[in-house]
Amino acid sequence: TAILHEQRMQKLKDRLNIPFDETRPDHLTSLKALWKNSFPDTELTSLVSEQWKDMGWQGPNPATDFRGCGFVSLENLLFFARRYPASFQKLLLKTQGMRATWEYPFATAGVNVSHMLIQLLELNSARPKTLPGINFVRMLSEHEDVFDILYCIAFEMMDAQWLAMRASYMQFNDVLEATKAQLERELSLEDLLRIQDLPAYNLLLK
Repeated sequence: TAILHEQRMQKLKDRLNIPFDETRPDHLTSLKALWKNSFPDTELTSLVSEQWKDMGWQGPNPATDFRGCGFVSLENLLFFARRYPASFQKLLLKTQGMRATWEYPFATAGVNVSHMLIQLLELNSARPKTLPGINFVRMLSEHEDVFDILYCIAFEMMDAQWLAMRASYMQFNDVLEATKAQLERELSLEDLLRIQDLPAYNLLLK
């Protein structure tokens, strides 16, 4: 119903406006959970630690990397780790394909994927004007988690593009642009009703 998807869209937009806040216990709990889901056998020594670089954060404190996109980028990563652990671990540990000598940093790439999706779906506009945005609203009324699932798909697509382009770190933005273009094409398909109808949905591994 119209009311349902209005509510869901508002809830999503509210999420986008929450900055990551190191003074909020719930935000810190999510950050710890991300570590636990990423490296279950390794203890995190403290919330500010060089260990974070193993996940692909730029420095010892991930909070600085969240500034670009806010709390939602942490929620996206955590959702991915919990819902599709096999896919998440494969991308985190870069276990598939011919990897580059200078790889993209996993976590920072994740923040970039969140940001790219928000732009592509026009989530900061009052009403979407393009087909991907319009189709997304329709899918949102079918499935509340559609933004987070789409994030996982986009991350998988990005890694596939990276491998196909035989990219190195300096080409990361080109890879992201190519991913955005591919996702835009898939989200513009006429008969798109559910997230499962997206061709790239099959990339996800439970």
